[in-house]
Amino acid sequence: MLLDNTDWASLATVRGTGEALPTELARILSPDPAVRSAAADNALRAVTHQNTIYEATAPVALFTAAILSHPVIAADDFSHDADTPPYRPTLVRLLEWLGDTAYDADDECFAISEGHCGTGFLYEDREMRAFRDLRPAIFSAVRPLLGHENAEVHDAALLAAIPLTEHPFLSAHRALLVGHARRLLATSTDRHHRDRVLDAMRAWGHDTRALENADDIAARESRVRLKAERDSWWAADGADGYSETPPF
Repeated sequence: MLLDNTDWASLATVRGTGEALPTELARILSPDPAVRSAAADNALRAVTHQNTIYEATAPVALFTAAILSHPVIAADDFSHDADTPPYRPTLVRLLEWLGDTAYDADDECFAISEGHCGTGFLYEDREMRAFRDLRPAIFSAVRPLLGHENAEVHDAALLAAIPLTEHPFLSAHRALLVGHARRLLATSTDRHHRDRVLDAMRAWGHDTRALENADDIAARESRVRLKAERDSWWAADGADGYSETPPF
């Protein structure tokens, strides 16, 4: 069993090592939704900070993926009953963390890190390599949830699956995701979700103009404008600093 066979105390986390992780991860399977919620927050917070992949991230991700289909997680309350505390479904929380972590280890982040650290970056950063190597296993656990009856779940599954399919073994699955992406764009108003899905479809070579609404267009144009302003600022800053011979 992963919890018993991992030397958690030897793995780095946000603050210290992961000796407390087995207890918190096990508590995610508690029948009490309040306990599940607190345990998920505690466990995932231990390996989540400033887009960094830690030594404990990969085993936490593997455990998280393994319990997505656990009966306790699958039987969570998705009704958001007004008479009960507003605990978010644990399944959604876990999917969101897997997706966010996959984006933190995606090809763009790798390219940026490699640009700073040199071409040997991935071989030196064992933590990121370990997570990236797990992408097929994580995708296998996420994929069945693309068809979940609850919109919050299947949208979170889609957002997690998108960056996972950057793995060479998974690129063929992007065709499967397109239909789910179109469904999200037809039903969701979440700005973050829509931006990520539209960006992915463009990257896969799809014309998204017919899928965009007025808010999508405004958001896209705003990002382009902000990027141009930022690039202009950097160019001007560089020119101010180096256009003339330094006075020394």
